[in-house]
Amino acid sequence: MSEPGFWDNAEHSTKIVKTLKNLKSTVEPWEASDKKFQELRELVALLKDDDQDLVQDLSNDFNILLAATDKLEFQVLLGAPLDKNSVILSINAGAGGTESCDWAQILLRMYERYAQNHDYRVAVIDILPGEEAGIKNVTLLIEGSYAYGYLKAERGVHRLVRISPFDANKRRHTSFASVDVIPEIEEELEVKLEEKDLRVDVYRAKGAGGQSVNTTDSAVRITHLPTGIVAQCQNERSQHQNKQTALKILKSRIYEAEQEKKIAQLKQQDSDKKRIEWGSQIRSYVLHPYNLVKDHRTDFETGDSGKVLDGGLDEFIEAFLKFSAKK
Repeated sequence: MSEPGFWDNAEHSTKIVKTLKNLKSTVEPWEASDKKFQELRELVALLKDDDQDLVQDLSNDFNILLAATDKLEFQVLLGAPLDKNSVILSINAGAGGTESCDWAQILLRMYERYAQNHDYRVAVIDILPGEEAGIKNVTLLIEGSYAYGYLKAERGVHRLVRISPFDANKRRHTSFASVDVIPEIEEELEVKLEEKDLRVDVYRAKGAGGQSVNTTDSAVRITHLPTGIVAQCQNERSQHQNKQTALKILKSRIYEAEQEKKIAQLKQQDSDKKRIEWGSQIRSYVLHPYNLVKDHRTDFETGDSGKVLDGGLDEFIEAFLKFSAKK
């Protein structure tokens, strides 16, 4: 970065800065913990039995160091090649009509709050509002170090049980929505796309937007004809920007599909994609007649549903990653 002309190539310099940030996020916490350990070891050597104040300070510092070490050990679980990448997260309403569309909207808020809590940047790439309330589907780009490594735990069907705000008789309803998670593919993992294999459609954006959104055919949908994989974007101001973003998402989805295909071939089994309905959920959120959020893969649960729906997913994600490491 100190070389002359480093900043002349914006694309190249951005990649290097991003790589540096990822490396620092791994190395610096380890160095800080090691430094604290060395300091504590030196202080212990000077400890006297009657120095209770120092004993208390050392005990407090030790507990802080222990918590930091536990966090570092947990990060070792994020060792897959693409775990450090940003993530493309999609939410789709399932069986349940308006109820499910509203549930998809709640999940959108939950993941936006989670991203904010971890200083991740969130961009809504594409969104389709529900007919009466909520959203039918939405695609987010969540940018930040290890965003994919953490949020891959969220892939699957999410089930909500509550008293419906749309039911005049205040009956209990069950709603479903699916969450799909793929890593944002960096340029070094180039996925080659032939122009002849792409169908590009432009259309007028739907939903909220700026002055130029909803007034021109700036939204772009790209279909990869050999696989049928589709990506679309409507959040940028120009058709060109939307096309570039859609291409990035398309490459990520094609790459992920290829990886899933290889895994399926190795395991000689079908993909584990499930229908968005009863019996296929990975997690249940019960708001009536009691409060409980339970992950059906790890059996981890909590009664603080409000905290979870406000983005407090860390304990669920940690339980899943530890569970996956034992498989």
